[in-house]
Amino acid sequence: MKLRLLVVVVCCLFLAACGKATKDEVIQDVNKKWNETKGYELSASMEVRTGTEPRIYDVKVWHTKPEFYRVAVNPKGETEQQLIVRNEEGVFVVTPALRKTHKFQSEWPKQNSQAYLIGTLADDLLADSKAVMTEDEASYTFEVATRNVDQTTLPVQQIVIDKKTMLPTKVSVLDDSLQEQVVITFGEIKLGVQHTAKEYEVEKFSEKEEKKAASADIVDTEFRVHYPTIDWAHTKLTDEFEVNEDGTSRVILTFEGEKPFTLMQQPISYDDVALPVFSPGDPADLGYTIGAITEHSIQWDKDGMSFFIASTKLSKDELLEVAASVQEGSMK
Repeated sequence: MKLRLLVVVVCCLFLAACGKATKDEVIQDVNKKWNETKGYELSASMEVRTGTEPRIYDVKVWHTKPEFYRVAVNPKGETEQQLIVRNEEGVFVVTPALRKTHKFQSEWPKQNSQAYLIGTLADDLLADSKAVMTEDEASYTFEVATRNVDQTTLPVQQIVIDKKTMLPTKVSVLDDSLQEQVVITFGEIKLGVQHTAKEYEVEKFSEKEEKKAASADIVDTEFRVHYPTIDWAHTKLTDEFEVNEDGTSRVILTFEGEKPFTLMQQPISYDDVALPVFSPGDPADLGYTIGAITEHSIQWDKDGMSFFIASTKLSKDELLEVAASVQEGSMK
């Protein structure tokens, strides 16, 4: 009798072990489900904790195979919006309220982790041979490396996957102390949804929104100087001066030391007609806005101001770090 009981117990344990999915099996299932779909729509909430105060954004994504994307990002509770669009002509960042469109010759989103794009999340899982999987009754949680170029301040992400749907429910991007800095909470995800090429045309979005902006009273705000709040012990502000050209004021800040850089800023000039402006580099997500980054510079627009940082010494990661810290006010 005891022998039979032992055999039953062993068989039950064996069957339970056989029914438990391995890390590689889960990754393969996820990749098949997320990457092989013909298209999808999703909504998500993004909380960015890299500044002095957390900022929350609503994110809506369309993707249609092979390479059409439309990502709409706007601060929660506000009408201000930015769009990242990839279509047959290239990659565009559209800021309707400013009537500005930047065009990139870029491979976005292939080269970087994008926490709100489920296809790139699947690629992150496949790319990290050291990915760690844990699980509970409802979810699989993966800890994997991010794939952003020069990404040292936000090197890790945790991806939570619902066991029933095999879809992501949450992504946390962590700093080197494993503190959450960006948190994506997914809402509805619809797989198999496709949109026509015409629906990804930039002109359609910008034209519609430009009419709204043109009908509103756009008032230039007072020029208030912005400073980076990042605290680098051996890099200090050494010069600040203002120049005026054709009635436009520009402030230039020079920082010298171990990590030197120059920050230029000026009020945005609102043109009557918005034309696409070619921007070198790639779209860069600063949390509060989307800019353009190259090997040695980063540019972005925010709150009626245009900003530009240049340095031959800073990495892309450090350029992003400085840009994300820029705020109105004074140096400490």
